[in-house]
Amino acid sequence: MPKFTSSLDTLTEALRCLPGVGPKSAQRMAYHLLQHDRDGAQQLGRALTDAMQQVRHCQLCNTFTESEICSTCSDSERDATLLCVVETPADQMMIEQTLTFKGMYFVLMGRLSPLDGIGPRDIHLERLIERAANGAVKEVVLATNFTSEGEATAHYIGEMLKARGLSVSRLARGVPVGGELEYVDAGTIARAMLDRRAT
Repeated sequence: MPKFTSSLDTLTEALRCLPGVGPKSAQRMAYHLLQHDRDGAQQLGRALTDAMQQVRHCQLCNTFTESEICSTCSDSERDATLLCVVETPADQMMIEQTLTFKGMYFVLMGRLSPLDGIGPRDIHLERLIERAANGAVKEVVLATNFTSEGEATAHYIGEMLKARGLSVSRLARGVPVGGELEYVDAGTIARAMLDRRAT
């Protein structure tokens, strides 16, 4: 078996940091870039370098931005009385794509997970409380994921914010649009039944 240069090994190992990429996938990607798409590899390298140098966290909502304040937080048309708490910038983007929420955001950049050593400081809860208690916010919408960690995070944040006199709501759960009950899991149907509303 041929012994390749350490730079190829380093590239392969670096690609393994991507989610869902194991040793074989990383090796295939590295070979593909070097054999078939060297221009793409150089573009990827430049883009990563530029992003690492220019992308930072918004001082208000903690999402990714190239400015001190992101475009959402600096938009005067947004409703400053509503604050939506999400786990990641990707979650924020998905909510924005629905065109149903016109308030502000706070991005935790994670969720509470004591087993993984992730506590309140690791998800910027002090900054969230400061943002939520700024006098403008009237309602905080907890839009963390419906995993056990996401639920625990929502509960913890909800209790902290309620203790400060803020109105707190939780993103509703239920049957997905277009979903047929026959194919939906029992837990989702049960939650949809409990969260039912008048028509």
